[in-house]
Amino acid sequence: MTTTVQCPTCGAPVEWKAESAYRPFCCERCKLIDLGAWAAEEHAIPGDNLEDELFSGDLPTRPH
Repeated sequence: MTTTVQCPTCGAPVEWKAESAYRPFCCERCKLIDLGAWAAEEHAIPGDNLEDELFSGDLPTRPH
């Protein structure tokens, strides 16, 4: 029995098997849309604001 998941981008069903090259995405297009959203900072992993503030001084500043 093959497990089926929903594509995180478009919701299409995706069979979770080795032949599904883009899993969990249904196709390369959906994979690239998701990658673009991460690059544009539309997605974020929640963090601890206090910890972020404490360690942000350790990072070099970027020129604007």
